[in-house]
Amino acid sequence: MDYFSPMSILGEDTKQKGSIDRSRSNLLRDLEQPTLLFLCRVMPRFLTPDILTAIGMLGTLLIFAAFYMAHSLNNKIYLLFAVLGFAINWFGDSLDGRIAYYRNIPRKWYGFALDCVMDWISLVFMSAGFFLYIEPDFQIYVFLFACNYGWVVLMAQLKYKITDKYSIDPGPIGPTEVRILLCLVIIAEWYFGNVLIYFSTIGNIVFLIINLVDTYKLLQFGNARDAEEKRLKAEAQSKNA
Repeated sequence: MDYFSPMSILGEDTKQKGSIDRSRSNLLRDLEQPTLLFLCRVMPRFLTPDILTAIGMLGTLLIFAAFYMAHSLNNKIYLLFAVLGFAINWFGDSLDGRIAYYRNIPRKWYGFALDCVMDWISLVFMSAGFFLYIEPDFQIYVFLFACNYGWVVLMAQLKYKITDKYSIDPGPIGPTEVRILLCLVIIAEWYFGNVLIYFSTIGNIVFLIINLVDTYKLLQFGNARDAEEKRLKAEAQSKNA
């Protein structure tokens, strides 16, 4: 079978859409989604969703270790292990839920809860590593970056509650794009130095703008849902009168 046959991928992906209530708007979705589907098709059976979640967490720990070693051993070459860590994290984090649906063994709410917890733990470890590495005068930037990215995660969960649609992408820049961008920044930090300081400054401004816009939109969604629920309640009362 041709794994990259467009018709087979489209047909199989369409078959799954009834089970996956996660919409994607990120720039790389047209490349990423067929790649994930291909990986699901060739993945060994012993790699269960929970094992893939654990693999994703190992990637997170490698990122933390890379920053820690670069700081404690005063050698930026160790930062490059963080690039490998991000690749491992993407592999596990992107595939754990997808392969559960592919194998028809989903645990929707268990998976959602586990995903939220793992995202938060990953954010804590990555931020802690970054905090240890960066110069003390700029550590506040790490705190603000963690708060802003945590805000993004929180917004995705609130949007799911209010709209019943789970989207992990705040517009065209999703977790995959953020990982790639961070890898490029880390490579530049190793080669040039002080790049992470500039990135965290710009990143905080960009994330703050995105979060403020998304918060406004979410409040509008909430207001619209409140109005709809009041309308339905009024109609039900009028019918019972």
